[in-house]
Amino acid sequence: MREVILAKKAGFCFGVKRAVDTVYSLIDGKSDYKVYTYGPIIHNEEVVEDLETKGVSIVNSFDDIKKLDLSNKIKVVIRSHGIGKAVYDELEKNNIEIVDATCPFVKKIHNIVLEESQNNKQIIICGNESHPEVQGIVGWCISKPLVVDSVEKAEKLDINIDQELIIVSQTTFNMIKFEELVEFFRKKYYNVRVYNTICNATSERQEEARRLASTVDAMIVIGGKKSSNTQKLYDISKKECKNTYYIQTLVDLDLTVIESAKRVGITAGASTPNNIIKEVHNSMAELSFEELLKQSEENESKVKQGSIIEGKIIDVKPDEIIVDIQYKADGIITRNEYSNTPNLDLTKVANVGDPITVKVIKTNDGEGQVLLSYKKVAAEKSNEKLKEAFENETVLTAKVTQVLDGGLIVMVEESKVFVPASLVSDTYEKNLDKYMGQEIEFVITEFNPSKHRIIGNRKKLVAAKKAEDAKKLFDSIKVGDVVEGTVKNVTSFGAFIDLGGADGLLHISEMSWGRIDDPKNVLKEGETIKAFIKEIKGEKIALSLKFEDANPWINAAEKYAVGNKVTGKIARMTTFGAFVELEPGVDALLHVSQISNEHVEKPEDVFKIGQEITAQVVDFKQEEKKISLSIKALLAPVEEATIEE
Repeated sequence: MREVILAKKAGFCFGVKRAVDTVYSLIDGKSDYKVYTYGPIIHNEEVVEDLETKGVSIVNSFDDIKKLDLSNKIKVVIRSHGIGKAVYDELEKNNIEIVDATCPFVKKIHNIVLEESQNNKQIIICGNESHPEVQGIVGWCISKPLVVDSVEKAEKLDINIDQELIIVSQTTFNMIKFEELVEFFRKKYYNVRVYNTICNATSERQEEARRLASTVDAMIVIGGKKSSNTQKLYDISKKECKNTYYIQTLVDLDLTVIESAKRVGITAGASTPNNIIKEVHNSMAELSFEELLKQSEENESKVKQGSIIEGKIIDVKPDEIIVDIQYKADGIITRNEYSNTPNLDLTKVANVGDPITVKVIKTNDGEGQVLLSYKKVAAEKSNEKLKEAFENETVLTAKVTQVLDGGLIVMVEESKVFVPASLVSDTYEKNLDKYMGQEIEFVITEFNPSKHRIIGNRKKLVAAKKAEDAKKLFDSIKVGDVVEGTVKNVTSFGAFIDLGGADGLLHISEMSWGRIDDPKNVLKEGETIKAFIKEIKGEKIALSLKFEDANPWINAAEKYAVGNKVTGKIARMTTFGAFVELEPGVDALLHVSQISNEHVEKPEDVFKIGQEITAQVVDFKQEEKKISLSIKALLAPVEEATIEE
């Protein structure tokens, strides 16, 4: 039994089908205008002859346009190959209605060469200079372009080495030849910019033909004799399978040449109608063309906007993925439709041959391809997860991907969750930047994806955790316990210490046995300290650093006994004397009358704050923590003056 394999990409490409359908739609029951095509609508004699029998004529030049009978209404269809700008101008000049069926891929090249040639750049077109598509591209160049179809011709070009080169390609050009030419120009010239304008459908059709031809005993290539892309399919197939035959219709096929073939491959050029492929296929296949067509139609019915379909990755670029979806056109996933991750290199996350589930966004993205979305499928799956989490109050963990003025954006797979600033924590946080890139826990408290409102709440978890930690803390502490904490906030009256469940207040008066003027000179936010619990009153905890074993008054009676000579610094002054700090926590009074043997009006007349002085202890009261000093006691007594007679 013979196995006949029909290439998936055989037959009309998007651009050709669009052009042919455009002409047929214009003549379908219309009689008030005459339809012309600028050049044969496609390179297929059967289609062209059929259109002629239906009244469609062809114009090929300016002279043909000038000869038209403009007394009747005329419509001129621009074929998928496109035309030069001058032809458009001529048609418009004669007030002829233009129906533009130029393939979007070709139109894209027109725009590129027009823009680049306006900036005095050298345009190089890789293609056949006699092909109508190439002639049309040339017609959009402001400066004279160069057309090459081989490295041998490229070597003969006379190009200014300092000029920037812009390389484009005929959409149906051989991909291998294009890559060879690009390599040549990049090696020889330093300022080269390449636009790979070979149609995806063309490159895929060629690659599919190459693979198929390498696995069969005979290969049939169907297409018009003037079809450039069919000729390229033949050349590619012939390299892989010596028994390759180029036919235009079934009449051209000698079935005897494939009688011994067990596996036969069939492909067709972009201008080959389905009915011709059908005839060839039916002549040798076990599975009828109608069944294949039915399968194709079933696949086509599945590919509609909003549908979820299965596909297979056939090409991956940094910014897009090409997917085979068993449809007349391939699917495209742009970077933005794959993931919300900015500047993601898709070659790092997707591989050729991988199966992929996608959602159809548009059945025609304007260039004949199906626009697909992977992230929308992922988002729908993650939305199901979020819905379940919302209903079950499940705690989720996700990374913060964006910080806004009003809150945080976190991503749960491909779904965005918004955490408002008021729900980020149980206390107001002015600066949310610290959360950027951090993983946070939250619960979903509002789920309304149809209105793009999926709200996360971290505050609820923070408050619950603090309540739990507070209970554990209060159950484990008592007055007198030494605890370790982190300085959370420093104020003018003290500091709040985070004890891991509750805050304790360390008042300024409890920071030292000595005098503290400003707590910020003693403690810094984020610092870890040890303190003891002085008092617990409800949810309030009072802390102290005045540990008893460091109390300077413990040995004060011995150190500051009456008659001892001591040294200290002037700490503060009043009208009646100066207070001297003997050590942190121990102050003594130097009365104004004990400063000097001479009369002192006020301490400021003698001392400055911080000045070191030496004095004698003249009084010590342990219980009242009072010490009196005298400098006068250390001075020699003043002798009374002798009066001579």
